[in-house]
Amino acid sequence: MLKGQRYSESELMARLKFIVGLSLAFTLTGIVFVVLYSLIFVTQPMQQSPNDAKFFELITPIATFLTGILSGIMLGKSEDKKEESKAPEAPKVEDTLPEPVQEMVEEVEDHIA
Repeated sequence: MLKGQRYSESELMARLKFIVGLSLAFTLTGIVFVVLYSLIFVTQPMQQSPNDAKFFELITPIATFLTGILSGIMLGKSEDKKEESKAPEAPKVEDTLPEPVQEMVEEVEDHIA
């Protein structure tokens, strides 16, 4: 068996989000640089070729999808499964009454007893 530090579920989830976020960010960065390189440094004819048109049609939804996934990962809340604390007990009625009413309640209880 492996002898080492065991990570909690929340730590493993944080590491997974980090790795997935990095890989998606590098992919998106690569797509942007390839598109910029093809627009800036490659000689373009006066009319756009059908291959270039299909390339940009394909790249646009992929880049949009990756941007949406990255924003979802970065904005997503961590789902820590901490034990929910019990609701505090409701205060007794006598504790919530104003002082004059409290005195009347005590007097009535004394007469009943």
